[in-house]
Amino acid sequence: MKVAVVGGSGYVGGELLRILLRHPEVEVAQVTSESRAGQPVGRAHPNLRKATDLTFVPRARLAAADATFVAAPHGQAHAIVPGLLDAGAPVFDLSADYRLHDPAAYPEYYGAAHPHPELLSLSVYGLPELHRDPLRTADLVAVPGCIATASILALHPLVRSGLLADGPVVVDAKSGSSASGQDAGPAGQHAERAGVMRAYAPTGHRHTAEIEQETGARVALSCHSVEAVRGVLATVHAATVRAVETKELWRAYRAAYGNEPFVRIVHETDGIHREPEPKILAGTNFCDVGFAADTHVPRVVALGAIDNLGKGAAGNAVQCFNVRMGFPETAGLEFLGLHPI
Repeated sequence: MKVAVVGGSGYVGGELLRILLRHPEVEVAQVTSESRAGQPVGRAHPNLRKATDLTFVPRARLAAADATFVAAPHGQAHAIVPGLLDAGAPVFDLSADYRLHDPAAYPEYYGAAHPHPELLSLSVYGLPELHRDPLRTADLVAVPGCIATASILALHPLVRSGLLADGPVVVDAKSGSSASGQDAGPAGQHAERAGVMRAYAPTGHRHTAEIEQETGARVALSCHSVEAVRGVLATVHAATVRAVETKELWRAYRAAYGNEPFVRIVHETDGIHREPEPKILAGTNFCDVGFAADTHVPRVVALGAIDNLGKGAAGNAVQCFNVRMGFPETAGLEFLGLHPI
């Protein structure tokens, strides 16, 4: 199957190419980049040297493909996606431009009205663990944000269990520098990023809307930058209607994810990796979820860990692609990670 990648020179585009070039059912036909048109792909992604002879082309030269992945920055996919849909092949959009179903949410979280609100009803939120059946026939898949993915997968079993008390759920999320992309500005420079534990969005982060949309919970999200290249750790603090036993949490998480190929339940009694940790997930499509029942006050602390470029972006997009095209869901995504790293 021939696929194209639009906006392939960034970190997410590079991760897409790394996965797709080794996918057993895929031929990467074209990769676009306006800033690197004419350059070999290995110039932007040195890990892909000798893996491909592809060169970047401008988007104006994009030809029809069996599926297209859009890794353009937020705000740019608005103009790209409609034309790709008109060509009749599925589109997997990794920007935030089609993730929210309610048009009224875009002015609040993205500062402007959505230019194509009629397409929002066609978009399927690309989280197979929640929407596998709709994904099988989707023409437009909106791949979730990285913080949203870790938070939703940590929180979803608790909402489903009926154990949560009324009131907001607090989510504390920490992310590595690659989540900001290649053009992070002054905040991404080494002198400003090294050693950092920075609250860059104590309130009002855009992924709040995604978490609320997908879980139905009222969410108070705070986001921090930490000194890591890859990884997101979402720590969810949820008040419960009563004291909860650990065995109840095991039941809730096994019911939600016992058959999921890329969600692992991590809650052990000893060792240094007792709970989910993003570091050991680098390069993988896994989301590790964990939990702890608080015996002091009636609450549960849930944890979700991912690689922001893997399950938080490119890996999850390929998982959605596999579901949509009828391929084995794990195709191209078998990498287990490294330890130590």
